[in-house]
Amino acid sequence: MRQADPEWDIVPANFMLKSVAESNKIGHGTPPELLRDMPRDAPRLYLITPPIFDWTPYPPVLDEAMAACDVACVLLRFAAHQEGEKEKIVRVLAPLVQKHGVACLVADDPRLALRAGADGVHIDGSGERLEGALRAIKPGHIVGAGGLTTRDAAMAAGEAGADYVMFGGGAEPHAAIVERVAWWAEIFNVPCIGYAHDLGAIGELVRAGADFIALGDAVFADARGAAAALRDAARLMSPRPEAAE
Repeated sequence: MRQADPEWDIVPANFMLKSVAESNKIGHGTPPELLRDMPRDAPRLYLITPPIFDWTPYPPVLDEAMAACDVACVLLRFAAHQEGEKEKIVRVLAPLVQKHGVACLVADDPRLALRAGADGVHIDGSGERLEGALRAIKPGHIVGAGGLTTRDAAMAAGEAGADYVMFGGGAEPHAAIVERVAWWAEIFNVPCIGYAHDLGAIGELVRAGADFIALGDAVFADARGAAAALRDAARLMSPRPEAAE
């Protein structure tokens, strides 16, 4: 169990901390509610969509994914460049996610999150962009930080007030992600997300102490479909994971 550092006793508005309630719950709302009475032993899933240009294939995919297992959060990414196109994607897909009690974040654009009804934003990096997002939509919305390639960057993001830090998601090797998650989970209270490049990476991230497991292509590029991949992921994340079929 991680030890609380008084300088890092940050209680985000939207994420449960293991050190406070031994829970990994993100509840939907504005802001998502802290659910202090729902202890969990396993991390929860954080889904990252492929960059979206055409939203039309995604409603059935997301509905099926939400029904397959316990998803905490979906991060929408965009291939569309026009503001109106991105807003349309969020306005259509966010309610489909939220109706399942799942938080919906958007990549990189806090104003879009506010305008289109998302629950918050995910920012790559610390520093001015993260601080600007925190000023723009906190309190009341989630602001998470990823793209944190150094320990100093992760600590700066946590100290600034990010609701979570995410390790991995780019070309960072799996071993480095596991090492960073284990370091963070041992020391700090701010929840951490470990990115799994594939389903086989989940077990080590669970053992390292990740609060959430992020899955992107491992789910959305699975030839069997997202729901089948998520059912396997759920088994691998359980306290006593069963072999995936």
